[in-house]
Amino acid sequence: MAIPVGKLKGMSAQLAKIVRQQGITNSDQYLAAVKTKAQRKALAQMAGVDEATVREAGNRADLNRISGIGGVYSDLLEVAGVDTVAELKNRNAANLHAKMTEVNAEKNLTKRVPPLSLVETWVATAKTMERGMEY
Repeated sequence: MAIPVGKLKGMSAQLAKIVRQQGITNSDQYLAAVKTKAQRKALAQMAGVDEATVREAGNRADLNRISGIGGVYSDLLEVAGVDTVAELKNRNAANLHAKMTEVNAEKNLTKRVPPLSLVETWVATAKTMERGMEY
């Protein structure tokens, strides 16, 4: 589910301005524009930001393709060690849920951790998806 680029976690104001000037208005378009390392490098140079900023927003756009993973849950997933769909599809849902619960207890990122059933759905969905980012 595409969201406006300005609402994408990790998207700096400078980067959002530049990508909008390029006609990129949503997270799906952004992901397509930063799929390869060469694309990310070129966009970073054009926007005057570091490649890590471009990559982080791309990772969030990648995760955003899965229903139910919004900004807060993408934060929780990232701190738990999952920042792309490619990583998510290789996780054991129960272990990931336990890690998310542990991380949230330490960092208080969200009011509630998603239920295990939702994490299972995310992992199953990720297994059906093509890689969004290339490294």
